[in-house]
Amino acid sequence: MTASAHLNRSAAMASMSMALLLLGLKGWAAWTTGSTAMLGSLADTALDLLASAATLVGVWVAAMPADENHRFGHGKAEAVAAMVQVVLIAMSAVGLGAQAVQRLVEGGRVEGAGEGIAVSLVAIVGTLALLAWQRHVIARTQSLAIATDHLHYKSDLLLNLAVIAALVLDHYLGWSLADPLFGLGIALWLAWGAWGASQEAIDHLMDREWPEEKREHFLKVLGRHPELRGVHDLRTRTSGHRDFVQFHVWVDGQMTVAEAHRVMDEIEVKILEEFPGVEILIHPDPEGHVDEHGHAAEDILRA
Repeated sequence: MTASAHLNRSAAMASMSMALLLLGLKGWAAWTTGSTAMLGSLADTALDLLASAATLVGVWVAAMPADENHRFGHGKAEAVAAMVQVVLIAMSAVGLGAQAVQRLVEGGRVEGAGEGIAVSLVAIVGTLALLAWQRHVIARTQSLAIATDHLHYKSDLLLNLAVIAALVLDHYLGWSLADPLFGLGIALWLAWGAWGASQEAIDHLMDREWPEEKREHFLKVLGRHPELRGVHDLRTRTSGHRDFVQFHVWVDGQMTVAEAHRVMDEIEVKILEEFPGVEILIHPDPEGHVDEHGHAAEDILRA
């Protein structure tokens, strides 16, 4: 197992452990208080557990080496796991929104607010510890599945603060609408988070090109080789924690095959110094030769 895979799995296991702990605490608090906001927090934590399980499976599969049927590896398993999380978050938002609207119509007050506040404070402390470890892992592995899980738990901080505010306003200040209104607000927040998290996962599944800044840096690295006469038909993508790049290069048409091969090897060395672990496919062409059409035929190195 690589170091990145080990870190990703440790983050996924930590997420599952935290979700199990909070599920028990919030289940007791929701039963004790009858709070819609706390019930929403419980539902979110239950889905956290399912999402964390999906994350663990995703990073586990993504870490598997390439095989005969998956020559590019299994990195997209992380994007699939992220999409599972998005669906679960959206389901949580819909269910909580419906419960909050029902509570607004029927009315009612919460009981035992102190227990709910105490549980929410414990949840905040535990979530902060988990987020710190996830940030450490993401900085080293760039895992999409862990990053999506991290986004979800960041929203949990606001969710728990909202629960505390709702319980205080309802139980201690007598504003009976606070609990369902905060519950509705949490539902909208979750829905917005699900939409945002889905975009990056879709980009990975659809093989979106690298960000422009990353592509520009890549071209600067290529431009350092003195025997490179041009670059065209550059294609990039990211799958899990792995980057892939392929492109055509122009070299002196009088070069022998051995000389051209030497240049390709030197280019790969320069790329790997700046982009460790990237999988590279280079097609050498004699200078000026172009088989492609449109943008793919343009010399992007000189441009």
